[in-house]
Amino acid sequence: MNNFLFVVFPYICLTTFVVGHVWRYRYDKFGWTTRSSQLYENRMLRIGSPMFHFGMLGVVGGHVIGLLVPQSWTDAIGISHHAYHVVAIGGGLVAGLAAFIGMVILIYRRRTVGPVFSATTVMDKVMYAFLAAAIVLGMWNTIAGGILTIGGEYNYREGVSVWYRSFLAFQPDAALMGEAPLGFQLHALFAFALFAIWPFTRLVHVFSAPVGYLTRPYIVYRSRDDQLGSHSPRRGWDKVG
Repeated sequence: MNNFLFVVFPYICLTTFVVGHVWRYRYDKFGWTTRSSQLYENRMLRIGSPMFHFGMLGVVGGHVIGLLVPQSWTDAIGISHHAYHVVAIGGGLVAGLAAFIGMVILIYRRRTVGPVFSATTVMDKVMYAFLAAAIVLGMWNTIAGGILTIGGEYNYREGVSVWYRSFLAFQPDAALMGEAPLGFQLHALFAFALFAIWPFTRLVHVFSAPVGYLTRPYIVYRSRDDQLGSHSPRRGWDKVG
């Protein structure tokens, strides 16, 4: 079972992630969008969206450092396990709470604002469910394992992180995840499931950037009539005198 959950299933999810994005870009370019609902409601969006997005940037950054940087590297530059632990918990809680509160605001807005709810698709609901599960489980792992030490303190850098790097090297050791607490296992499974549905949701906008705006030609607006209404046009670049 460990081999299926922590070897086969993650590779299936990542394959779907890559192939799904290629398919979506080739056959659904016009659907490659956030499907913005800002026109329907702006007040809650202005609060929830920045909190969620900046919080997720912190969460992703923390995961990159925690999963990809071996403990031996931080030990080599003089960062003790306790110091790393304190910074990781402090930064993780701030980023996680910001992402969680922002997500709650966005879900509340989507459910209570009629036009926004009407524009919500089935995949939007599925995406929010998996995203919420991953964030809540991540927060639980930080609080229960790092602060309350429920079930004893677990050093994920000697287990989950090593498994993740072995997974990326195509030499996964399922036993490392099999020995991890249940919260870490569920967090990883929900995260990989989120990657699997990613290409079929509005999350594809993460890989979009308005680079074309830098080189696109200027848009020139010209009046169709020499005189608009009852007023004569203002003199612009006409030669004076």
